[in-house]
Amino acid sequence: MSQQTIILITGANSGVGYATAQTLAAHPNHHVIMACRDLQKGQQALSELQSKDLKGTLSLLQLDVGDDTSITQAVNTVDEQFNRLDILVNNAGSAAPSSTGRARLNLIFSTNVIGATMVSEAFTPLLLKSEKPYLIQISSILGSMSLATDPSSESYSVSWDDYRTSKAALNMMTVQMHKQLQGHGVRVFAFCPGLVRSNLRGEDEAAVSAHGMAGDPLESARGILGIVLGERDDEAGGFINKDDRLPW
Repeated sequence: MSQQTIILITGANSGVGYATAQTLAAHPNHHVIMACRDLQKGQQALSELQSKDLKGTLSLLQLDVGDDTSITQAVNTVDEQFNRLDILVNNAGSAAPSSTGRARLNLIFSTNVIGATMVSEAFTPLLLKSEKPYLIQISSILGSMSLATDPSSESYSVSWDDYRTSKAALNMMTVQMHKQLQGHGVRVFAFCPGLVRSNLRGEDEAAVSAHGMAGDPLESARGILGIVLGERDDEAGGFINKDDRLPW
Protein backbone atom coordinates (compact mmCIF):
# COMPACT_ATOMS: atom_id res chain seq x y z
CA MET A 1 0.00 0.00 0.00
CA SER A 2 2.96 2.36 0.59
CA GLN A 3 3.44 2.69 -3.21
CA GLN A 4 -0.13 3.80 -3.72
CA THR A 5 -1.23 7.40 -3.98
CA ILE A 6 -2.70 8.22 -0.55
CA ILE A 7 -5.80 10.41 -0.80
CA LEU A 8 -7.90 11.79 2.04
CA ILE A 9 -11.39 13.18 1.42
CA THR A 10 -13.33 14.94 4.17
CA GLY A 11 -17.10 14.56 4.26
CA ALA A 12 -16.75 11.44 2.14
CA ASN A 13 -19.95 9.61 3.10
CA SER A 14 -22.31 11.50 0.77
CA GLY A 15 -22.64 13.85 -2.19
CA VAL A 16 -19.49 15.11 -3.88
CA GLY A 17 -17.26 13.44 -1.27
CA TYR A 18 -18.80 10.02 -1.83
CA ALA A 19 -18.72 10.37 -5.63
CA THR A 20 -15.09 11.50 -5.48
CA ALA A 21 -14.12 8.56 -3.28
CA GLN A 22 -15.78 6.20 -5.77
CA THR A 23 -14.14 7.81 -8.78
CA LEU A 24 -10.63 8.03 -7.34
CA ALA A 25 -10.76 4.53 -5.86
CA ALA A 26 -11.53 3.15 -9.32
CA HIS A 27 -7.81 3.56 -10.11
CA PRO A 28 -5.55 0.68 -9.03
CA ASN A 29 -2.77 2.83 -7.57
CA HIS A 30 -5.09 4.89 -5.37
CA HIS A 31 -5.87 4.37 -1.71
CA VAL A 32 -8.74 6.61 -0.60
CA ILE A 33 -9.23 7.47 3.06
CA MET A 34 -12.89 8.31 3.61
CA ALA A 35 -12.82 10.84 6.45
CA CYS A 36 -16.26 11.18 8.04
CA ARG A 37 -17.62 12.89 11.13
CA ASP A 38 -20.21 10.15 11.73
CA LEU A 39 -18.53 6.74 11.69
CA GLN A 40 -21.84 4.89 11.34
CA LYS A 41 -22.69 6.78 8.15
CA GLY A 42 -19.08 6.44 7.06
CA GLN A 43 -19.12 2.66 7.53
CA GLN A 44 -22.29 2.38 5.48
CA ALA A 45 -20.75 4.43 2.67
CA LEU A 46 -17.51 2.43 2.83
CA SER A 47 -19.39 -0.87 2.65
CA GLU A 48 -21.37 0.33 -0.36
CA LEU A 49 -18.22 1.34 -2.23
CA GLN A 50 -16.35 -1.82 -1.31
CA SER A 51 -19.19 -3.82 -2.88
CA LYS A 52 -18.45 -2.18 -6.22
CA ASP A 53 -15.79 -3.38 -8.66
CA LEU A 54 -13.16 -0.81 -7.70
CA LYS A 55 -9.49 -1.37 -8.52
CA GLY A 56 -8.11 0.82 -5.75
CA THR A 57 -8.53 0.48 -2.00
CA LEU A 58 -10.52 2.32 0.66
CA SER A 59 -10.41 2.88 4.39
CA LEU A 60 -12.46 4.81 6.93
CA LEU A 61 -11.25 7.54 9.30
CA GLN A 62 -13.17 9.54 11.90
CA LEU A 63 -12.67 13.25 11.32
CA ASP A 64 -14.83 16.12 12.49
CA VAL A 65 -13.47 19.32 10.90
CA GLY A 66 -15.04 21.33 13.72
CA ASP A 67 -13.12 19.47 16.44
CA ASP A 68 -9.40 20.16 16.85
CA THR A 69 -8.85 16.96 18.84
CA SER A 70 -10.46 14.92 16.07
CA ILE A 71 -8.24 16.63 13.48
CA THR A 72 -5.08 15.93 15.49
CA GLN A 73 -6.03 12.28 15.99
CA ALA A 74 -6.75 11.92 12.27
CA VAL A 75 -3.35 13.38 11.34
CA ASN A 76 -1.62 11.03 13.78
CA THR A 77 -3.48 8.02 12.36
CA VAL A 78 -2.55 8.86 8.77
CA ASP A 79 1.06 9.49 9.81
CA GLU A 80 1.27 6.15 11.61
CA GLN A 81 -0.33 4.19 8.78
CA PHE A 82 1.18 5.89 5.72
CA ASN A 83 3.85 8.37 6.88
CA ARG A 84 2.64 10.86 4.25
CA LEU A 85 -0.39 12.21 2.44
CA ASP A 86 -0.34 12.75 -1.32
CA ILE A 87 -3.71 14.42 -1.86
CA LEU A 88 -6.05 16.23 0.51
CA VAL A 89 -9.58 17.00 -0.72
CA ASN A 90 -11.28 19.37 1.70
CA ASN A 91 -14.86 18.57 0.78
CA ALA A 92 -16.76 18.78 4.09
CA GLY A 93 -19.16 21.70 3.93
CA SER A 94 -22.38 23.07 5.33
CA ALA A 95 -25.16 25.42 4.35
CA ALA A 96 -26.86 24.97 7.76
CA PRO A 97 -30.36 24.75 6.25
CA SER A 98 -32.04 24.16 9.60
CA SER A 99 -30.28 26.95 11.53
CA THR A 100 -30.84 30.69 11.73
CA GLY A 101 -29.07 33.82 12.92
CA ARG A 102 -25.71 33.59 14.67
CA ALA A 103 -25.97 29.79 15.02
CA ARG A 104 -26.29 29.51 11.23
CA LEU A 105 -23.28 31.75 10.61
CA ASN A 106 -21.20 29.94 13.22
CA LEU A 107 -21.93 26.53 11.71
CA ILE A 108 -21.32 27.59 8.12
CA PHE A 109 -18.05 29.39 8.82
CA SER A 110 -16.85 26.78 11.32
CA THR A 111 -17.18 24.08 8.66
CA ASN A 112 -16.51 25.83 5.36
CA VAL A 113 -13.72 28.19 6.39
CA ILE A 114 -12.25 27.46 9.81
CA GLY A 115 -12.55 23.68 9.49
CA ALA A 116 -11.01 23.63 6.01
CA THR A 117 -8.19 25.89 7.19
CA MET A 118 -7.41 23.85 10.29
CA VAL A 119 -7.46 20.57 8.38
CA SER A 120 -5.22 22.00 5.65
CA GLU A 121 -2.70 23.33 8.14
CA ALA A 122 -2.72 20.15 10.21
CA PHE A 123 -2.08 17.87 7.22
CA THR A 124 0.48 20.13 5.50
CA PRO A 125 3.49 18.40 7.14
CA LEU A 126 2.29 15.06 5.71
CA LEU A 127 1.67 16.63 2.29
CA LEU A 128 5.24 17.92 2.31
CA LYS A 129 6.43 14.30 2.61
CA SER A 130 4.80 13.49 -0.75
CA GLU A 131 6.67 13.59 -4.04
CA LYS A 132 3.73 15.30 -5.77
CA PRO A 133 1.23 16.70 -3.26
CA TYR A 134 -2.13 18.27 -4.03
CA LEU A 135 -4.42 20.34 -1.81
CA ILE A 136 -7.92 20.71 -3.24
CA GLN A 137 -10.49 22.95 -1.58
CA ILE A 138 -14.08 22.27 -2.64
CA SER A 139 -15.46 25.75 -3.19
CA SER A 140 -18.41 27.12 -5.17
CA ILE A 141 -18.95 29.51 -8.04
CA LEU A 142 -21.23 31.33 -5.59
CA GLY A 143 -18.04 32.48 -3.82
CA SER A 144 -16.81 34.37 -6.88
CA MET A 145 -16.73 38.11 -6.15
CA SER A 146 -16.53 38.86 -9.87
CA LEU A 147 -19.66 36.90 -10.74
CA ALA A 148 -21.54 38.10 -7.65
CA THR A 149 -21.22 41.66 -8.95
CA ASP A 150 -21.95 40.85 -12.60
CA PRO A 151 -25.68 41.20 -13.44
CA SER A 152 -25.18 39.05 -16.55
CA SER A 153 -23.98 36.09 -14.47
CA GLU A 154 -26.41 33.28 -13.64
CA SER A 155 -25.22 33.33 -10.03
CA TYR A 156 -25.82 37.07 -9.60
CA SER A 157 -29.39 36.74 -8.34
CA VAL A 158 -28.84 33.65 -6.16
CA SER A 159 -29.28 34.45 -2.47
CA TRP A 160 -27.59 32.05 0.01
CA ASP A 161 -25.72 35.06 1.42
CA ASP A 162 -24.01 33.30 4.35
CA TYR A 163 -22.90 30.33 2.27
CA ARG A 164 -21.64 32.58 -0.54
CA THR A 165 -19.63 34.66 1.92
CA SER A 166 -18.04 31.55 3.43
CA LYS A 167 -16.94 30.29 0.02
CA ALA A 168 -15.47 33.69 -0.84
CA ALA A 169 -13.46 33.44 2.37
CA LEU A 170 -12.41 29.89 1.47
CA ASN A 171 -11.21 31.14 -1.91
CA MET A 172 -9.03 33.77 -0.26
CA MET A 173 -7.60 31.13 2.06
CA THR A 174 -6.83 29.01 -1.01
CA VAL A 175 -4.97 31.89 -2.64
CA GLN A 176 -2.91 32.45 0.50
CA MET A 177 -2.09 28.75 0.87
CA HIS A 178 -1.01 28.60 -2.74
CA LYS A 179 1.43 31.45 -2.14
CA GLN A 180 2.78 29.74 0.98
CA LEU A 181 3.08 26.23 -0.44
CA GLN A 182 3.91 26.56 -4.12
CA GLY A 183 7.61 26.82 -3.32
CA HIS A 184 7.36 23.44 -1.60
CA GLY A 185 5.80 21.76 -4.62
CA VAL A 186 2.22 21.62 -3.30
CA ARG A 187 -0.35 22.23 -6.03
CA VAL A 188 -3.28 24.07 -4.48
CA PHE A 189 -6.68 24.42 -6.14
CA ALA A 190 -10.14 25.80 -5.40
CA PHE A 191 -12.61 23.56 -7.22
CA CYS A 192 -16.29 24.22 -7.92
CA PRO A 193 -18.34 21.02 -8.30
CA GLY A 194 -21.38 22.88 -9.60
CA LEU A 195 -24.98 22.26 -8.64
CA VAL A 196 -25.12 18.51 -7.98
CA ARG A 197 -27.16 16.14 -5.81
CA SER A 198 -26.13 16.67 -2.22
CA ASN A 199 -27.57 16.82 1.29
CA LEU A 200 -25.89 20.21 1.69
CA ARG A 201 -29.30 21.82 1.21
CA GLY A 202 -31.18 19.27 3.36
CA GLU A 203 -31.95 15.56 3.28
CA ASP A 204 -35.39 15.40 1.63
CA GLU A 205 -35.50 14.68 -2.11
CA ALA A 206 -36.49 18.23 -3.07
CA ALA A 207 -33.46 19.63 -1.23
CA VAL A 208 -31.02 16.95 -2.39
CA SER A 209 -32.03 17.39 -6.04
CA ALA A 210 -32.46 21.19 -5.80
CA HIS A 211 -36.02 20.64 -7.03
CA GLY A 212 -34.77 18.54 -9.93
CA MET A 213 -32.05 20.94 -11.11
CA ALA A 214 -29.04 19.21 -9.54
CA GLY A 215 -26.71 17.11 -11.67
CA ASP A 216 -24.75 13.93 -11.00
CA PRO A 217 -21.86 14.45 -8.53
CA LEU A 218 -19.88 11.82 -10.46
CA GLU A 219 -19.39 14.48 -13.15
CA SER A 220 -17.74 16.73 -10.59
CA ALA A 221 -15.70 13.81 -9.30
CA ARG A 222 -14.28 13.27 -12.77
CA GLY A 223 -13.13 16.88 -12.71
CA ILE A 224 -11.31 16.26 -9.43
CA LEU A 225 -9.78 13.12 -10.95
CA GLY A 226 -8.32 15.30 -13.70
CA ILE A 227 -6.54 17.39 -11.06
CA VAL A 228 -5.26 14.28 -9.28
CA LEU A 229 -3.92 12.83 -12.53
CA GLY A 230 -1.95 16.02 -13.19
CA GLU A 231 -4.06 17.22 -16.11
CA ARG A 232 -4.60 20.68 -14.58
CA ASP A 233 -1.15 21.34 -13.11
CA ASP A 234 -0.70 24.50 -15.19
CA GLU A 235 -3.75 25.95 -13.41
CA ALA A 236 -2.44 25.36 -9.87
CA GLY A 237 -3.28 28.27 -7.62
CA GLY A 238 -6.48 28.87 -9.54
CA PHE A 239 -10.24 28.57 -9.12
CA ILE A 240 -11.58 25.96 -11.55
CA ASN A 241 -14.46 23.64 -12.35
CA LYS A 242 -14.39 20.44 -14.39
CA ASP A 243 -14.08 22.37 -17.65
CA ASP A 244 -12.80 25.89 -17.14
CA ARG A 245 -10.97 28.39 -15.01
CA LEU A 246 -13.31 30.58 -12.95
CA PRO A 247 -12.93 34.23 -11.95
CA TRP A 248 -12.19 34.97 -8.31
